[in-house]
Amino acid sequence: MDFREYQELAHSTSLNTEINGDKLVYPILGLANEAGEVAGKLKKLFRDKNGVVDDEFKKMISSELGDVLWYLSETAIQLDIDLSTIATINIDKLFKRKEEGKIKGSGDNR
Repeated sequence: MDFREYQELAHSTSLNTEINGDKLVYPILGLANEAGEVAGKLKKLFRDKNGVVDDEFKKMISSELGDVLWYLSETAIQLDIDLSTIATINIDKLFKRKEEGKIKGSGDNR
């Protein structure tokens, strides 16, 4: 499945929830929430299993990452941006940083 197909299928499940008349608030808050759930799964992995990744963890984290992907996709839909465009911009940025020896460090404009 490519990004465009995923984005179309995922959006077909959206309720197009508006908060104060804005369709961006819900997916962005959902994205933050789901990213937090991914972090929580990692926390519990270290708490309960000494950080040992097993098939059960992979299944749980895959589900949570799918939720992150859904909210990312829905945010992009509301902004009329294709996920493939986001992926291309990101990979171009990363390779530019790699070429310039700036993968490490902080700041958006490295």
